[in-house]
Amino acid sequence: MTTTHWEFIAECLRAELADYGGLLQLFEQQQQSLFNRDADAVLHLAGEIEAQARALAECRTRRELAVAAFAESCGRPRSNSLRSLLPDIEPDARPLLEALINEVNALLHRVRRTSRHNHSLLSRAVEVHQETLAQLRPNAFTKTYSPAGRVSVASTHSASTLRAAG
Repeated sequence: MTTTHWEFIAECLRAELADYGGLLQLFEQQQQSLFNRDADAVLHLAGEIEAQARALAECRTRRELAVAAFAESCGRPRSNSLRSLLPDIEPDARPLLEALINEVNALLHRVRRTSRHNHSLLSRAVEVHQETLAQLRPNAFTKTYSPAGRVSVASTHSASTLRAAG
């Protein structure tokens, strides 16, 4: 049992928590921007969310590699979960790692729930926008359905142009 393994894993979990927290904050800002009908902020936040999600994926990969290396050093399969490896960690460190694991899982669920909610809000906003355009120019749009049942709205006319009377 080496202390450095569990300390490094704890450091990875703390970093992952911070990244999940940052992602959750961005989703909440995006949600507020949607409610405020601030399209520029929604667009800007989408880019920030993508960047944060990439950083989070790298952080998670780092933690997974640390756990796999620890498992291997204990003679266990690299695919073992951190929770299943807790008996191989010093008894004094187990509560800390359990708490970090629980917090990461709780934040992960909050991020997923908020992400799904924002996706629904964005989808509904696009749908309402398309319906409004279709009411303003009913002959300009055609709805088609894919074999999977997805709706696509396409413009049937080119953009209108101004014509000067001469």
